[in-house]
Amino acid sequence: MNRPTNPHKLTQAGTPVGTTEGYMPGFGNDFETEALPGALPQGMNSPQKCNYGLYGEQLSGTAFTATVPERTWCYRIRPSVKHSHRYAKIDLPYWKSAPCVDPDVISLGQYRWDPVPHSDEGLTWLTGMRTMTTAGDVNTQVGMASHIYLVTESMVDDYFFSADSELLVVPQEGRLRFATELGIIDLEPKEIAIIPRGLVYRVEVLEGPCRGFVCENYGQKFELPGRGPIGANCMANPRDFKTPVAAFEDRDAPSTVTVKWCGQFHTTNIGHSPLDVVAWHGNYAPCKYDLRNYCPVGAILFDHPDPSIFTVLTAPSGVPGTANIDFVLFRERWMVMEGTFRPPWYHKNIMSELMGNIYGQYDAKPQGFVPGGMSLHNMMLPHGPDKEAFEKASNANLGPDKLDRTMSFMFETRFPQHLTAFAANEAPLQDDYIDCWTSLEKKFDGTPGKK
Repeated sequence: MNRPTNPHKLTQAGTPVGTTEGYMPGFGNDFETEALPGALPQGMNSPQKCNYGLYGEQLSGTAFTATVPERTWCYRIRPSVKHSHRYAKIDLPYWKSAPCVDPDVISLGQYRWDPVPHSDEGLTWLTGMRTMTTAGDVNTQVGMASHIYLVTESMVDDYFFSADSELLVVPQEGRLRFATELGIIDLEPKEIAIIPRGLVYRVEVLEGPCRGFVCENYGQKFELPGRGPIGANCMANPRDFKTPVAAFEDRDAPSTVTVKWCGQFHTTNIGHSPLDVVAWHGNYAPCKYDLRNYCPVGAILFDHPDPSIFTVLTAPSGVPGTANIDFVLFRERWMVMEGTFRPPWYHKNIMSELMGNIYGQYDAKPQGFVPGGMSLHNMMLPHGPDKEAFEKASNANLGPDKLDRTMSFMFETRFPQHLTAFAANEAPLQDDYIDCWTSLEKKFDGTPGKK
């Protein structure tokens, strides 16, 4: 699909829109950027009069008294109150929020889905969102929801922000542009983006159709995991996260802003684009990350490490060592462990694990878990390799082996994940998935010393 015609033109700092030079490196840095020279005040946040007749405004992502407050000062053509008018409630029936417990849906089980197929229906970022699971409670700002997005059409004079959550976007097919208040992010498969809570943006199709995964985080913001004995390097390095430079849109046209608030959707009509931030500075901003830059670490002598060793980002909970969400990546890597069953072992644990396949073949499930597909193993439910994977790993020649052409991920949370009616009844659920363990054989032999 060719890129659709779009009437919007944004003025960006220093470089043409969409080029790789249009980003600043670092995770959680205090950035400053301006699209017009002298638009950013120096030495103070709120001058009596801003240059170019701009309005100063602060966007806060944490409480003012947080240990490390996250906030950004914006210098914009109009204050945000001009982007908000009377609201009318609308229904986006496929986008659900927790708690969403359907009494007719059984969430207890091991589930797997084929890719949700595209249809002939034109779908935008809002109308194409399909919620698969929810966990926790959006009203108390704990837990998460997982979604599949299907997007074929750009948002034109339509804008969106979520007051409920930040979004972690994982593309699997197609290319999207997120035109945000603080700059432009172009996103493709093998990359991810983080869109903060409260940030206004528009999503455009650069190359479609587009499909991917979204983790909607109701709780504390995603951060880099503590490395502990791993030390200062490897895993996701902060310099590889990219935050966009300032870009603004000075456009007068009837526009609609949709807001997600406490699980409900409302729209307001305004007469201009809300993407009018000419300059900004702060540490609360969107960013992207190329998953191909993730440097995995692991066992180099024996035993398979816990999957937590592959954590890219974590959203902490109030319980130390137990995450509201972990985003875990299983990418290409060398397997060298001696005398070891190398795939993930059989297990059940406190975390609910939702996996998605970006491309290739996952080592513990060589059949059935295809790119674009998902699986769910809820808290304290056993799971692990199927018979084929078990037999192959149990009898393999254990020389160094490159696990190649593969990239899967996991959204895991301390909360149980409840299936939506869409996931249970409309999404392409593999009814026979639970049977992948049926053929596992009893191998017990009481003979002393026999393996």
